[in-house]
Amino acid sequence: MGEWGILSKLLDKVQSHSTVIGKVWMTVLFVFRIMVLGAGAEKVWGDEQSKMVCNTKQPGCTNVCYDQAFPISHIRFWTMQIIFVSTPTLMYLGHVLHIVHKEKKIRQHQAEHQGGKQPKYTNDRGRVEIKGDLLASYITSVIFKILLEAAFIVGQYYLYGFVMVPEIRCTRYPCPHTVECFMSRPTEKTVFIIFMLVVSCVSLMLNVIEVIYLICQRSKKQQGRKY
Repeated sequence: MGEWGILSKLLDKVQSHSTVIGKVWMTVLFVFRIMVLGAGAEKVWGDEQSKMVCNTKQPGCTNVCYDQAFPISHIRFWTMQIIFVSTPTLMYLGHVLHIVHKEKKIRQHQAEHQGGKQPKYTNDRGRVEIKGDLLASYITSVIFKILLEAAFIVGQYYLYGFVMVPEIRCTRYPCPHTVECFMSRPTEKTVFIIFMLVVSCVSLMLNVIEVIYLICQRSKKQQGRKY
C-alpha cells in the first residue's frame, strides 16, 4: 500500500473542493479499489504465471501461452485504470491550488492597499466555491473520468473478458502442438474480476450522476438570477 500513499494524499486534498457525490466517488476509489487491490487482489494474482500448468515440457511454451492469454496482468491493468481515472481529478486539483494561491495574493493586496479586485472563488475563510471557470474545470474532469472509466471497462472485456477461464489453448511457437494450460484458482480470480467490474460500474454511475447534479444546480442558479 505504500506506493499508493502519494496518490491517496493528493486525492484527499480534493475532498474539500468536491461535491458530496465527488466525495462518495473518492471513498469508493480509496476503499473498494486501492485498498482491495493492495490488500487482496495482489496476493490472489501473485501465482498467476508460476502456478500455470501446461501439458508440455517444451521450454518457453508456458511463457508464450501466458503472454497470449494475458497481454497485461489484471493487477497492472487495474493499477493503470486507477491512475488514469484519477488523473482528471488531479488536474482539477492543480487548477484549484492555482486559484487559491492567486486569490491569497488578492487578499494580501487588499489588506495592504484597501479595496481593489475582489476574490471570486474563495470566501473569507478561504473555502473554495465551485462556480464559473472552476465549475467548468470540475465538469470537464468528471466527463473525462466517465470516458476513461468506460474505455477501461470495454478494454478489459476485449482483453480477457469478465470470467477467468480455467483452460487456455495455445498454438504459439515454440509450443510443439496445441497446448492446454490451466490457471490456478480460476473461481477466486473470477470473483475479484467481477468485484472490480462492479466497482468500476458504480464509479461510472456516480460520475454520470455528478454531471447531471452539477448541470441541474447551475440551471437552478441561472433561473434564480432571472427572477
